[in-house]
Amino acid sequence: MEVNVIIAGIDAQIQKLQEARKILESVSAPQAVKGVRGRPKGSKTAAVKVVATPAARRKLSPEGRKRIAEAMKRRWAERRKTSAKAPAKAAAK
Repeated sequence: MEVNVIIAGIDAQIQKLQEARKILESVSAPQAVKGVRGRPKGSKTAAVKVVATPAARRKLSPEGRKRIAEAMKRRWAERRKTSAKAPAKAAAK
């Protein structure tokens, strides 16, 4: 018997909740009927897919290549000097 009373109570609650849902849906319905944002599908002004073309590679002249090579040689020579001095200072301490 008690089970039937519990089931009747649950059914009453379900009925109240369904009525509340219908009321809420009717209130919020005008706001929910907005269109989809963005460009419509099949639009004639749709963006054209841009194909990336490989960038033209810049060529280095032989003179430029020689200047860079000389600069790097000077740079590495300077680093060798400073690294040669560092162990000498550490050994002196």
